[in-house]
Amino acid sequence: MGLPSLDPFSSSARHKVWRADELGLADAQVIGTGHAALDAQLPGGGWPVGAMTELLQSAPEAHAWQLLLPALAQAVQGGAGPVALIGAPHEPFGPSLAAGGLPIESLLWVRSEAPAARLWACEQALRCAEVAAVLAWLPQARVGELRRLQLAAAQHESLLFVFRPANAAASTSPARLRLQLMACEGDRTQVDVHILKRRGPPLASPIQLPARSQRMTALLAASQLRRKLLRQQEGVAQPGEGATVVRLDIFSGKRHALDRIALAA
Repeated sequence: MGLPSLDPFSSSARHKVWRADELGLADAQVIGTGHAALDAQLPGGGWPVGAMTELLQSAPEAHAWQLLLPALAQAVQGGAGPVALIGAPHEPFGPSLAAGGLPIESLLWVRSEAPAARLWACEQALRCAEVAAVLAWLPQARVGELRRLQLAAAQHESLLFVFRPANAAASTSPARLRLQLMACEGDRTQVDVHILKRRGPPLASPIQLPARSQRMTALLAASQLRRKLLRQQEGVAQPGEGATVVRLDIFSGKRHALDRIALAA
């Protein structure tokens, strides 16, 4: 029996070789992001399972839920277990997440300001088979610490998202996928998604995604109208033309991750 061909130009060899000018194939399971334009630019067409995805942005809570909610809801509805939030900057706003398919009882919120405690909690969550996904806010994490989290995600085939400040874009990272999220200039309804690292060629221009879901947009519009009517009824002077502050937690007295400032129409 002859030996198998080792010809690097054979059709089978060419099929297995990834070229840097082509979008790579996923070498593990992926979960669709819920955003068709983004899926089209990611290897395998979704978030990598068993790998770290790094999200960089100037405000730690900005755009996080709108970007990740479809995939997290899919994972939880599939019976994969709860979603662990490590060091989330604000309490999640339950009604809005539930409207997007992620019930508040499926969230585990670990509150800690100490960087070492956050890293420890993140590793423990990744090792827990009951956890569907881990979202960790780690602004001070070093490369070695991130590499340890990447290894834990790979060993336990976990879905891991790490949030870091925008200035971390200049540093190296072991993350399989790195995205930078920025508000679209001149259009508050859109967010620019820059792909900094993927298995494939650099993306020349950012992907534009809605900054808010249709449900959130409708909720903000209703809240804005309700406040305007209340002020008119109470005879309160209207604020200067331009902006009205709309808080989604006006009845609870707490600050939530989905608080927003809505521009007056």
